[in-house]
Amino acid sequence: MSKVWCKLSIAAAAVAMTLTSGVSQADGEFKGTTLRVKLVGGAQYETLYTVIPEWEKKTGAKVEIISRKNHFELDREIKQDIAAGKIDYCVASNHTSFAPQYGKIYRNLRDLIPASYLDNFVPLLLKHATVNGVLVQLPRHADISELYYNKTVYDNPANKTAYKAKFGKDLAPPVTWDEAKQQAIFFAKPPSFYGTQFAGKDEAITGRFYEMLVANGGAMFDKNWKPTFNSAQGVKSLQWFVDLYKAGAVPKGSPNYVWDDLGNGFASGSVAFDLDWGGWASFFNDPKNSKIAGQVGITRAPRGDGGKRSGWAGSHTFSITTTCPSPKAAADLIMYLTSFDAQMLEARKGLMPSRKDVQAAALKEFKAKDDHYMADVFQTFAAGVNEDAFTPPLIPEWIEASNMIWPELQKAIIGDKTSKQALDDAAKKVAALMQDAGYLK
Repeated sequence: MSKVWCKLSIAAAAVAMTLTSGVSQADGEFKGTTLRVKLVGGAQYETLYTVIPEWEKKTGAKVEIISRKNHFELDREIKQDIAAGKIDYCVASNHTSFAPQYGKIYRNLRDLIPASYLDNFVPLLLKHATVNGVLVQLPRHADISELYYNKTVYDNPANKTAYKAKFGKDLAPPVTWDEAKQQAIFFAKPPSFYGTQFAGKDEAITGRFYEMLVANGGAMFDKNWKPTFNSAQGVKSLQWFVDLYKAGAVPKGSPNYVWDDLGNGFASGSVAFDLDWGGWASFFNDPKNSKIAGQVGITRAPRGDGGKRSGWAGSHTFSITTTCPSPKAAADLIMYLTSFDAQMLEARKGLMPSRKDVQAAALKEFKAKDDHYMADVFQTFAAGVNEDAFTPPLIPEWIEASNMIWPELQKAIIGDKTSKQALDDAAKKVAALMQDAGYLK
């Protein structure tokens, strides 16, 4: 992580030093204040943190980053902090999927952030950032996955001829998940090349299964919160992952992959297509990082049997703890990190801004520069956010339920259980959880 941090710090230093849209009331206002913070880390997220020294210079405050981990590890760490009764930091990265489980450790940001500032944000994202009527997090960027593909693979004459001969149709990026499985198996030549890949543990695989389930016309729960993900639609959704793993169409390490593994894997040129987040867009097209720079295509996520596209979504956010001794400084910091210029830094990487003004400005900038790739990326992800996005169940038990589900999904993927057995076993565990929580009578 430190190597990524240093690399991005150097690359973005010039941009960071020109950031002008800070929201502090006065220079040096927080001199002598030190904010302890816990932040999500990883290649998609680091560029934004290069603006922190500029905020320190402007306000006189200091930021001590005491943790910077992938979000699943950060989530576990915060839960340990809660259990130990030791919330000795002011700001933490959060996510709309995770926030409902943290109880009352975070402040109501409407008490700290002016309504005029919040008016800059997409109202739906603020709604998703609200838990039990309390705005506990400020959206940083919106998450949804779309389909990146390697143009050299799809434009290859031999691949086109062979695909047409085998399936009777022209080779093009998949529009359904059945077609995606067919193509992934067709392209795979393990161990040197794979059709696709997926993250296989933590909420990463639960979320992928969940969105496939919804696309296929299924649901995680019924209206009374009884688990229904072990339906016929659920079995088909899980079998998609099982069949790809069994066929060698994905890397053998997939059950242990998380997001950085996928991004680096696609950039290596060893994968035909990749369902992934917008933050990887510029990385994939940068010749310093990617072997397929200049040959990356982007298209909407495929549809399932239910006619819907997969669209598991949410927002990365910032929260302020109730134990923070300097809430005003903390609010100033997260406003700085979500300011117009700060979000433009992330938008230029492909991340979907949570601010309405930045969404419009970023697309205008890409078009003005004739950056057709990033304009396509931005429009594709914007369409997904506006038309296909759905959150996981926004209940405190979601992550706990996910932690019961994903080990069972793994067992099916590697062949230890059938898809039906794995889902039935997971459904029993989640039903007990929901009954204990008072949802089921």
